[in-house]
Amino acid sequence: MTPAHGALASAMIRLAATPERSSDLRDRLRTIAKLTAERVAAARYASITALQGDEYITVAVSDDQIQSVDDAQYADDAGPCLEALAQGTPVGVPDIDTTVQWPGFHQEAPRMGLQASVSVPLFSGRGQAVAVLNVYSHDQAAMAPLIAAISSVHGHPARETTDKDVSGLDDGGRELVAGYAEALSVRATIQLALDLIRAENRCSPDDAYLRLCIQAGEAGTDLAGTATTLISHGV
Repeated sequence: MTPAHGALASAMIRLAATPERSSDLRDRLRTIAKLTAERVAAARYASITALQGDEYITVAVSDDQIQSVDDAQYADDAGPCLEALAQGTPVGVPDIDTTVQWPGFHQEAPRMGLQASVSVPLFSGRGQAVAVLNVYSHDQAAMAPLIAAISSVHGHPARETTDKDVSGLDDGGRELVAGYAEALSVRATIQLALDLIRAENRCSPDDAYLRLCIQAGEAGTDLAGTATTLISHGV
């Protein structure tokens, strides 16, 4: 499958190549939530969860009504969005009625008419999940292929996404899957460059990351572009 690099996919890819302390990070996250709600047919609502200090916060919502579903998870310190952020892996919920392990989510989501969801980790340049994209839906059948595709991409990040992976998805769903797949690829490229910098300079992970950020700033490129250049030159 040729990746569908529309606005949503591009926003996810750019985020993966952006330093986590970038001044426009929150604006990038808000854009991803907005585009998800607009472009993914299965998405009735979208929100972005992040960790600020020791507290979970919602950085962006496509509709203020969905805030209560996020808040219920924060109050319980349990829910799919929190698991996705802590583990750095997608958490799909194909049937919300069965989610008794998350009492607050189990109680609040159905009040909004929600039947299924998927929480997708969003990575910045350091490679850690800085936030989670929560996609909430009224339609289990429409969400099933999206949950499956996101899970498949995460489980096989080095494999090119195929038409089989995105079968049953609308264009917006395909774009979300393609963006996540490419973000994982960007993350892997940056991590390889950091490993090479550490080996070459015998430095700590933090020092290697700082060196990469400095080189990217001097070159006027994002972290992915600088990482690719370093890899091609063998550092």
